Amino acid sequence: MSTEQQRIKELEAEVIFLRNLVKDLLERIDKLQNRKTSNNSSIPPSKDENRQRKTSSLRPPSDKKPGGQEGHSGSTLQLTSSPDIVLEYKPVTCKGFGAELNQEQMSLTGKRQVIDIPVLMAQYTEHRIYSSRCSCGSLNQGEFPKEVKSPISYGANTEALIAYLYSRQYIPSERMQEILRDVYKLPICEGTIFNILGRFANKSKPVYEAIREKIENSKVVGSDETGIVINGKMNWGWTWQNKEATYIAISSNRGPQTITENFKSGISNAVLIHDCWKPHFKSGAQSHQLCLAHLLRELKYFEERFNHHWAKDFRQLLSDAIGLKKRLTRTQYFYPLKERTEILQRFNELLNEELPPGMKDVIVFQNRMHRYKEYLFTFLYQPDVPPDNNSSERAIRNIKVKQKISGQFKSKFGAECFSIIRSITDTCLKNNQNVLGALKLIAQV
Repeated sequence: MSTEQQRIKELEAEVIFLRNLVKDLLERIDKLQNRKTSNNSSIPPSKDENRQRKTSSLRPPSDKKPGGQEGHSGSTLQLTSSPDIVLEYKPVTCKGFGAELNQEQMSLTGKRQVIDIPVLMAQYTEHRIYSSRCSCGSLNQGEFPKEVKSPISYGANTEALIAYLYSRQYIPSERMQEILRDVYKLPICEGTIFNILGRFANKSKPVYEAIREKIENSKVVGSDETGIVINGKMNWGWTWQNKEATYIAISSNRGPQTITENFKSGISNAVLIHDCWKPHFKSGAQSHQLCLAHLLRELKYFEERFNHHWAKDFRQLLSDAIGLKKRLTRTQYFYPLKERTEILQRFNELLNEELPPGMKDVIVFQNRMHRYKEYLFTFLYQPDVPPDNNSSERAIRNIKVKQKISGQFKSKFGAECFSIIRSITDTCLKNNQNVLGALKLIAQV
């Protein structure tokens, strides 16, 4: 090969390299100009570059005005018929003549009430046992209640309040110490708070296990996971939940072994609602439902970036399916339905449509829909299956809120204590139960 031919070959190779480089750079520029945000993808709002910018919602605009709607029953502060303290203000002498007034002949002409909180103080209860020797010589001695195990300890109300502040209000231990000191005049150190939480979590385990069994035997379950930092290392918080119960677990991995550890027999009776994270498909569920909220955000991003009708049409298809769900009666799910058939036909057409080769991300999305097509519209065949997994995201978000307020968990034990107590707290809220009252029942064990 001559020198000139060698040079031509080198230049051709360089041109191919530069073309690929330009193509890659143009794709990067396109991605930078059309960034993924929390509004058009599943990334959290905390990772948005400019969190102050105006957001756009997936929810279509409503014709309702802001504020309370017509017919809405408001709540006004009402006087109580049985006040705890009554203070009476009666005139003593007449303004005109100065004569003394008859107190018994006075009539009530008005009343006002002030609601306030009494000064709170820690209450010390002393338990005393006595002994007596019988004439027969036997020594008889009283017994302490089973919950009074040491010379001095904190009672059930204190334990329940600490668990409540920790799991429901996300109060860090240092601020909890301050609340107990300033509000209740109760001196307590952070170490003792952690010990109480550990003891309370241990008492809660039977309830926690009952929640797990409730989820395991449910017919509809949502699942999600999120990263959490424990002592500087990445771990994972998982949730499995439905309308009646929330089960949260901490794991060092994000794989299917976490599912097996918590549900040895799988969730075999349930339709499992989740995003497309592969381990969820290994949960042994009866069927699956993909979260349409995730898909709608992805499609919004594709629409913004590529401005192609396919993303818009697919997004409209999912919106129409959700609209149909809202109109269906329970009996309609189990019979042939023209609207549902039309949605499936549109879906198949979109799956088979050939997309431009430059839309790689959309093609990947289309292939994923091909792979999981039998799990996209489960909610149109089963009345109790929702089209999204928003309730699981709300359940798992509590771990993020706790970390946001308190920082990272210092130990896995602390994270597990939170997962146990928060599971019970969330379950109480779903069943309209008084959280503090429920926690007090556990503390009394």
